[in-house]
Amino acid sequence: MRILLLTQWFDPEPTFKGLAFARELARRGHQVQVLTGFPNYPGGKLYKGYRIRLLQHERVDGIDIVRVPLYPSHSRSRVGRIANYVSFAVAGALIGAATVTRPDVIYAYHPPATIALPALTLRLLHRARLVFDVQDLWPDSIAATGMLSSRVVLRAVSAWCRFVYANTDHIAVLSPGFKRGLIERGVPAEKISVIYNWCDESRLSAPHMTPQTRQPEAWIGKFLVIFAGTMGAAQSLDSVLDAAGLLQSSRPAVHFVFVGGGIDADRLARKATELQLTNVSFLPRFDVADIGAVLSRADALLVHLKNEPLFNVTIPSKTQAYMAAGRPILMAVPGDAANVIREANCGIACEPENPRSLADAIERLEAMSADERRVLGENGRRFYESAFSFNTGINRFEAIFGSS
Repeated sequence: MRILLLTQWFDPEPTFKGLAFARELARRGHQVQVLTGFPNYPGGKLYKGYRIRLLQHERVDGIDIVRVPLYPSHSRSRVGRIANYVSFAVAGALIGAATVTRPDVIYAYHPPATIALPALTLRLLHRARLVFDVQDLWPDSIAATGMLSSRVVLRAVSAWCRFVYANTDHIAVLSPGFKRGLIERGVPAEKISVIYNWCDESRLSAPHMTPQTRQPEAWIGKFLVIFAGTMGAAQSLDSVLDAAGLLQSSRPAVHFVFVGGGIDADRLARKATELQLTNVSFLPRFDVADIGAVLSRADALLVHLKNEPLFNVTIPSKTQAYMAAGRPILMAVPGDAANVIREANCGIACEPENPRSLADAIERLEAMSADERRVLGENGRRFYESAFSFNTGINRFEAIFGSS
């Protein structure tokens, strides 16, 4: 098949449906092309070695990557974020549609919902099958994170999403809760498949130490709670700092490490300094090749999202990487995500935005023996391999791509 991967974000940006996905599809005999933008996520700044052009072709590992212009932004500015989404959507629909090779199937990664503009344009132009991968429920998510609050605009976004779902051949979702949500919005159940996300397993299977990933001496002997990923409004990490404050005196061995970037990273670091939290460290975003070494240092890996009903039906993407890393998980996300942790018996679920609940969960994990924590980590790795693995997910997508 000729498969077009349409996504606003692609390598070298951090994404789990990126180059590894494309490479595996090509290895299985498919002709794969990617239509994407110029890399600027998550910091909103153009990556070194790139400059905005009308069109750029790259060839990476045999994959043809077509990049079209966009407005780089990932700040708190609503105008900037909207300009980022809309600019890529328009460029993809005009420049991309006129440039890419005619596909048999289009795989479109959502969010943002504006990705549907080039997706539907390409579907109409090439009469190709369109598979929409819904990783975020709009407008619910943008309302929950505060990106948009106007009821008029949110209703317009909702109407747009319903139109997109109606004109898509098949929809993949990341959790059973997402499927229930789309059915409630009128999407036929037979049009929806639950395909759990995977992680880039090659980056986790053989963690290696580099000067950047060596453990500081101050961390030796500490119980390390690591959060790795984007720090933004959706993650709502202020309460994690509050939990660190609760534990600073009572559990001096516990040390929190925040790894990554995002619009809240600098503010959170300043707040930790203002609160005189000596048990908190911030590290910049690591190269993807180094993340396995970072996660392997953890005694517990933290997933945390804002306490919003929307997040009850999601499974944050870092969950899979944490499980594959084989470390105990602290899951501060209720609903589907917490159910996975309980089913796998690979950690402890606690309440989001509740510092006391998180602190209690950390105390429980720290009180366990090293062997008990090792068993939790091994449980998570086994569950990942059986339910979430890269190979399992690719098989599901390939079957959907090839169905008539």
